[in-house]
Amino acid sequence: MKHASKNTKNERESGPRPRKSGVKNAQQQTRSEPTPDLSSIVDRGASVRRYRWLSYLKPMLPEILVAGVLQCLVYAAFILNAHRQDWDNLAIVCAVLFMLPFLIAIALLGLRRQQYPFTIAVFVTLVFFNAAVAMLSATRVPVSYTGLLSAYPLVTIAMIAANLKLRRSLEDRVALLFFPDAQRVSSLLGGDVAIIRDQNAEIGGFDRILIDAETHHHPEWAVFLTRAHMIGAEVTPWISFLELRQGRVDVDAFDVSHLAYSPSQIYYSKAKRALDLFAVLITAPLAVPLGILIWLYIRTLDGGPAIFVQVRRGYGGRPFNMLKFRTMYRGRHGGATRTNDARIIKGCGILRRLRLDELPQLLNIWRGDMSLIGPRPVAEYVAQTSVAAEPKFIHRSLVLPGITGWAQVNSGYAETTKEEIDKLSYDLYYIKHLSVDLDILIVLSTISTVLFGKGAR
Repeated sequence: MKHASKNTKNERESGPRPRKSGVKNAQQQTRSEPTPDLSSIVDRGASVRRYRWLSYLKPMLPEILVAGVLQCLVYAAFILNAHRQDWDNLAIVCAVLFMLPFLIAIALLGLRRQQYPFTIAVFVTLVFFNAAVAMLSATRVPVSYTGLLSAYPLVTIAMIAANLKLRRSLEDRVALLFFPDAQRVSSLLGGDVAIIRDQNAEIGGFDRILIDAETHHHPEWAVFLTRAHMIGAEVTPWISFLELRQGRVDVDAFDVSHLAYSPSQIYYSKAKRALDLFAVLITAPLAVPLGILIWLYIRTLDGGPAIFVQVRRGYGGRPFNMLKFRTMYRGRHGGATRTNDARIIKGCGILRRLRLDELPQLLNIWRGDMSLIGPRPVAEYVAQTSVAAEPKFIHRSLVLPGITGWAQVNSGYAETTKEEIDKLSYDLYYIKHLSVDLDILIVLSTISTVLFGKGAR
């Protein structure tokens, strides 16, 4: 028994020894191996995508700083006007207001691929501003809600401007997948687009891969396109990318069946009529007295009538009577207007340059013949000639014509049928991309056009 007990004891003592040796070897092996991280995966062929947030943020900095400073000044003005002396609370609120534009800008950078820069900037600013106010309230910091409400429009306007500047400065690293016409397409895109010829080429350095739909929607390119999708590069047909970059469509390739509207576009198109009527009402107090003065001026210099009526092609191809102030001497109108045209009544050149001769078209808007923004209606004889040259010209009448439009701010005045067809590419782009953001951009561009007299004759 003692012998057995001694053997058992020896077994118990000798049993753990191999286990200790195994643990020790495992610990030594762990120390000898490198700490696992993603570098080993990159060494096996994974791509590295580099952040460019600082370079993206740089063009937005002036607007960000201006927004932060102005908000603090406006809020401080309200605090001082209320004779408050809680400087610590003022410092806290001003610090939050100053940092807020930076946070909004970072959020906008994450949404830089979104299509609607105005709407996105307004929405993101509203969310972040309300979150900042809620945070201040939750921490029981005494605030002036009137001061905060007064600061809100400033940061909204500044962030809209910052987001627009970001969109203008944003340059994707773009590559074009090879196909027989790739060189010509590259030149259309400015010649700065790399052409990928090898399906096994490294594409991690590109943000967007342009393809030709007819060539690359094919099984032999499936692996490459899947790899592009998986690494996060946007795969876009080159013709769509060219359309967005130039702000115009390829008329030859355009077809109504290609139009695909989002619900927001549908809702906005229905709301446009109400917005047009609202615009007429709010401008009436200024437009009516000014219109009477212009009417009296023309009547005094050249008699009547002071209103010029011309048949134009309207919605659905239906003709309507478009109204304008007559700016040419009686009996001398007709034909295209030339630069420094001698037929223009003395002093009416400024009316044409500032587009004041089109004030009577507010009546056309009120009657439903026109919208504030849309393809500019052309004379009936111009429409007939243009349709004969390009049957797709009739598609301009898919929406209400406007006083100003995308073609007007990008192409200006057309003297020939060829120039009318050229403007058609811009009008079709507007019809395809109709949105509140695009209309706001047109309004801002129109104001710039009027101030600098571009296209006026």
